[in-house]
Amino acid sequence: MKLLCDVHIPFKLVRLLTDLGYEAKHVNELPDKWFTSDQDICKYCDEHNYVVVTKDKDFKDSFLIKREPKKVIKINLGNVSTKDLLLIFNKHIVSVGKLESTKNTFLCEIGLSGTNWIE
Repeated sequence: MKLLCDVHIPFKLVRLLTDLGYEAKHVNELPDKWFTSDQDICKYCDEHNYVVVTKDKDFKDSFLIKREPKKVIKINLGNVSTKDLLLIFNKHIVSVGKLESTKNTFLCEIGLSGTNWIE
């Protein structure tokens, strides 16, 4: 599974995902870095088969309206510590990987109470 972490996602999550064997990068590794528009992030992810990892509701809305980007993990944890974010994400990433391998499009919301899926 390939994941692209949006601008408000800490680099520590990218490192965790990489350590777990996933291909992960941060939007700041793209040519326009944090200036990359949401539309360009969607296009990049869809063209290169990345899952967007974000806290941004705009990606959820775009998925629900236009199915762009095709694959989204929306983090709904509020203002939690990076440590808690890593623990919660680590708990759910395997189930996301299973879904990603079988679905062409999906929205997965990760919150304190678990995950919610929309295909």
